[in-house]
Amino acid sequence: MKLQTPPQTLRQGATRVMMLWCPDWPITAALRELNLPLDASLALVDKGEVYACSPAARSEGVKRRLRVREAQARCADLIVEQYDPALDERVFEPVVSAIEKIMPGVQLLRPGLCAIPAQGPSRYYGGETAAASVLLSTLSTLGLTNARIGVADSPFAAEHAARATEVLEGAEQDAIWVVPPGESPQFLSSFPLEVLAEPKIAVLLRRLGIKTLGDFSALAAGDVRNRFGVEGAIAHRKASGLDHRSVVVRKPPPELDVLVDFEPALVRIDQLAFAFRTSADRFVDRLRGSGLVCTVVRVVLHSDSGEVSDRLWRHPRWFDADDIVDRVRWQLQGGGLIEHGLQSGITRVQTIPDTVEDLGDHADGLWGTGPDEGVHNGLARVQGMLGHGAVLTAMIAGGRMLKDRRVLIPWGDSSGSNPLAVRAARQLPWPGTLPGPAPATVFDSPREVRVIDDSGHSVDVDTRGMLTHAPAHFTPPGSSAKQRRVHHWAGPWPINERWWDSSGRALNRFQLVDETGAAWLLLLEDHQWWAEASYD
Repeated sequence: MKLQTPPQTLRQGATRVMMLWCPDWPITAALRELNLPLDASLALVDKGEVYACSPAARSEGVKRRLRVREAQARCADLIVEQYDPALDERVFEPVVSAIEKIMPGVQLLRPGLCAIPAQGPSRYYGGETAAASVLLSTLSTLGLTNARIGVADSPFAAEHAARATEVLEGAEQDAIWVVPPGESPQFLSSFPLEVLAEPKIAVLLRRLGIKTLGDFSALAAGDVRNRFGVEGAIAHRKASGLDHRSVVVRKPPPELDVLVDFEPALVRIDQLAFAFRTSADRFVDRLRGSGLVCTVVRVVLHSDSGEVSDRLWRHPRWFDADDIVDRVRWQLQGGGLIEHGLQSGITRVQTIPDTVEDLGDHADGLWGTGPDEGVHNGLARVQGMLGHGAVLTAMIAGGRMLKDRRVLIPWGDSSGSNPLAVRAARQLPWPGTLPGPAPATVFDSPREVRVIDDSGHSVDVDTRGMLTHAPAHFTPPGSSAKQRRVHHWAGPWPINERWWDSSGRALNRFQLVDETGAAWLLLLEDHQWWAEASYD
């Protein structure tokens, strides 16, 4: 390959970028959520390994990709929490909103890292360094004192300028690093190839004797593309300070919440429903204007005595204005308030769309949805009067035992919102589960029965999993039940639950048909027979 010197004319079209970087943002977000001190030893775990750790934990030897037990062995007072990506986004959203108030045009790359076009802020605040200082002062008011800012000719160079105090040896410990225009290639020249995040290309380049971005950028662009393809060409442009990416300004999400204050406070339900009707229409119109519908809405009511009523309402299709008004009325009545008046006047009503979906996904069916919607409205009304968990519906989950597969969730909730249903997902493998067809009747708790042979001895299973005697007579559950002759039987099918734990179970399943034609699903555990279900 031949070498080339990048001409300065390539720098003329470069766009100055200001990059904000918050080190250890997952740790910062978790510390804020858990109300822990900044010097706490915290580790966030994902898939059994350390995903991120605080500076205090790193000082004790904890680092990424360690197993949890090894990390706890290195740091005795280590606090271990599960990593939650949604928490990072939720906590960083107020930071982005604060930046947009002083510097519009923010691109969120990921929680803790965002890019801002530097031209506008530098012109307004009198220079890039001054604009960066204003941004750091704004973040300090939010409690972020360790933020760092880099300014360069490309997003890639600006990001590593922000990280320069950790990457470059002997660099000044300054929270702001401004790379002068046209000097991004020289700034990046000493960085190792690993910062490109292209391990395969980095290995090949090292075999060619190329160790830094400066050596890589000195190669001819055409030769790099012919040898390494499109990925190599993109990496070469990054190393040359010509990042192919541009700052894509974030479009702030539309304001869909509706907040209504009443002065004086309203003390009658019918007055409140009438006064809130216009706001409900505005709430639905905002959603439709954005091409959305709301399937889960949060209603928050404030009274003049300081009480707050907060509840989620779900709908089988989507909420219209009448549905919103009904939920506000039902929420008031469900709080033990009398029909014609309120115990305390309502001063504020807020409706928040908790879950929104595309309007095109909720077209009316061919024959309408009147009956289904009527059933939902009736059950939702009962929920409003008795509580969210008063009306339950059954769903089939995963599990070895039939009772474990039956999960009750509140009416209107999706299966994914129930933690038990998520853990017992039907798609997971369940060795020992009963194949179909499933019994029609599953008992709430197993019922005691008897299975004996012709000599009157109880049938059992030995240590090798073999029957001690052939089943001949069966006594169904119930104190007054009479003994019946066994016509057919099948089994045993062993089930070992948590065999490695002292609290695990070892049992055997049987299917049995008695002389009346009734079919039963039986369990044999600790030499005792139980009926788990019956086939109707």
